[in-house]
Amino acid sequence: MYGYNGKVLRVNLSNKTIEVEPLNLEVAQKFIGSRGLGVKTFIDEVDPMVDPLSIDNKFIIATGPLTAAPMPTSGRYMVVTKSPLTGTIAISNSGGQWGTKLKNAGYDMMIIEGKSDNPVYLYIEDDKVEIKDANEYWGMLSLEVTNKLSEVHNKAKVLCIGPAGEKLSPISAIMNDVDRAAGRGGVGAVLGSKNVKAIVVNGSGKVNVASPELAKEVNTQKVNILRNNPVAGRGLPTYGTAVLVNIINENGVHPVRNFQESYTDKADLISGEALTENSLVRKHACYRCPIACGRVVKLKSGKEVGGPEYETLWSFGSDCDVYDLDSINEANMICNEYGLDTISAGATIATAMELYQRGYIKDEEIKADGLSLNWGDAHAMVEWTKKMGKREGFGTYLAEGSYRLCERYNATEYAMTVKKQELPAYDPRGIQGHGITYAVNNRGGCHIKGYMINPEILGVPEKLDKLALEGKPAYAKVFHDLTAVIDSLGLCIFTTFGLGLNDYVDMYNAVCGEIYTPETLLQAGDRIWTLEKIFNLRAGIDSSQDTLPKRLLEEPIVNGPTKGHVHRLDELLPEYYEVRGWDEKGIPCDETLRELGLEEYIGSIRSTC
Repeated sequence: MYGYNGKVLRVNLSNKTIEVEPLNLEVAQKFIGSRGLGVKTFIDEVDPMVDPLSIDNKFIIATGPLTAAPMPTSGRYMVVTKSPLTGTIAISNSGGQWGTKLKNAGYDMMIIEGKSDNPVYLYIEDDKVEIKDANEYWGMLSLEVTNKLSEVHNKAKVLCIGPAGEKLSPISAIMNDVDRAAGRGGVGAVLGSKNVKAIVVNGSGKVNVASPELAKEVNTQKVNILRNNPVAGRGLPTYGTAVLVNIINENGVHPVRNFQESYTDKADLISGEALTENSLVRKHACYRCPIACGRVVKLKSGKEVGGPEYETLWSFGSDCDVYDLDSINEANMICNEYGLDTISAGATIATAMELYQRGYIKDEEIKADGLSLNWGDAHAMVEWTKKMGKREGFGTYLAEGSYRLCERYNATEYAMTVKKQELPAYDPRGIQGHGITYAVNNRGGCHIKGYMINPEILGVPEKLDKLALEGKPAYAKVFHDLTAVIDSLGLCIFTTFGLGLNDYVDMYNAVCGEIYTPETLLQAGDRIWTLEKIFNLRAGIDSSQDTLPKRLLEEPIVNGPTKGHVHRLDELLPEYYEVRGWDEKGIPCDETLRELGLEEYIGSIRSTC
C-alpha cells in the first residue's frame, strides 16, 4: 500500500474503547483522502440533523495520501465534523508538523465518538494509544498545555483546544504546534463538548512510496516551480500572507468598518511591508514547505509569538478601523492562546462596533466591562478579544459570533456572514467570481475553498476582469473542485500560486502509483464538493442560504477604485447551479450523481431534473 497507511483509529470516549480498523482503500482512493475521505466517512456515520455539540456528533481528523510524503507542503490534515456555528459540514484544515506525526504513527484517519465524563487527552505513539486524564490541563492556554504535554511525552507534537473551546464558543479553533490552527466553523467547541483537551502524537514510521526515484524527481521539479514563482517564491516568503494588504486595498476590495467601506488610505500601516519592518523576528515554515509564509513577531513586551495572517491583520485592523500593528499582534496571540478563529473573532468585534454606532448596543450593556465599542479603539479591541476567549462580561455574547450577536438585536443585516460564518477580508462587490464562491461555499463564509482572488486579482493562472460576469461560475466550480483535490491530498493550497492540476497528478501518482489522470482527479474534487452539498441539504441547508449579506447585494461600494458596484449574485447563481449539474434549487441531479459515482445517495435528496 503506497501513500496510505491502511489503518483507521477509532476512539469511543463513552465506553473508553480504542479500535484500529482497516482502511477501505477503494473508498480512500475514490475520495483521495483527508477532506474527501473524512467527509465520506462522516456522512455515512452521522445523522445530518445531529446537534453539533451532542454526544452523537463525531469528530474526524484525516490525513491525505501525500501527508508526510516527500512532496512540498505535505504537512496538512483536515478536521471534519458538523459545525456548531453554521449547522453545515465543517471542513477545517491546518498545517505545521502535527498532521505528519499522526500519519507517521500509522493512521490515515482518526474518528472520535461519544463523550468523556471528565476532561481527557489522547496519547498516540505508533500502535500505543491511550485515553489519559486531563483535569490538571483543563483551563490552560494553548501554549502552556502544549509545553507541558510535550515535556511529559518526549517532545511529542500537541493538538489542543483553549478555554474558548472548553466553553463551547462556536467560533473556537483547534490549535496545533502552538500557533497553527484548524480555525473555522467552531471545531474547537466540538472537541470541547467531548471533554477532550488535547491529542498528543509521537509517530516513528514513514510513508511508503510507489516510485522513490520518481518521487524525488517530481518533488525537486515542483519545489523549483514554486521557488521561481513571483508569489510563492518571493512575495509570500518575504512578507507572508500580509503581502496582500496593499494589493487588495489598491484593488478597492479591502473591507473597512464591517464592510461599510472598501478602501483605506491607512492600509500601509498594517501591511506586510510594515509588519516586516516593525515586528518580524523570523520566517516560519510548515513541514516540507519551500514557501515559508509563517511569521514569528515580537510583541511590545518583547515576547516572541506567531504572527498574523492577512485575514487577521484585516479583521482586527481595517475591519475595526484599527491601524496599530502591536495591538493586532497582541489580539492574534490571544486568539492562539484561547483558541479562537481570528477571522470570526475580529469580524465579530467589528460587527459589535457597528451595532454600537447605530445605537443597538447601549452604553449600559458594556459599562461593567469598562471598555468602549468605538471604531479605532485598539486597546478595547485587544481586551474584547480576551473577554471572548474567557466568555466574560459582554464577551459572552461576542463569543457566539457576529450573526448570533446581531440576532440579539433583531439586526442580522449587519452580520457580514454566509450561513452564519463571518466573511473574510475581500469585498465581493468588487470581485464578482470570488463573491459566488462565498455564496455557495459548503462551510459558509470562506475564501480558502475556492480562491478566485488568484485569477481576479493576482492573475494566476490568468488575469480575469474582476468585475466581469462571463464565465465566472464555471471558473469558480473549477477552483472549488481543485481546492477539494489539494485538501484531500494533504497539501497546502498556496501551491496553486505555481502548480496546476497536472502537477498534483504527478505528485499523487509518484507516491501512490498510477491511479489518476488530470480528468479523473478533478472529477474526484467534484465528487467531494457534491457530497458535502448532499450533507448540507440533508441537514436542512437549502439554496436560500446560498446568498450574501443584503449590504453586499444592494448597497454599492462607497469609496475607492470599485466605488458604485454591488455583487450581482442573482445573475451568477443560476449559472453556477447549471454548470454543476444541479437543478434550479441547487440540488444535484440524479444523472450528476451517477456520473460522479454517488449513486447510493440518489433518493436521499430530491432534485427536479
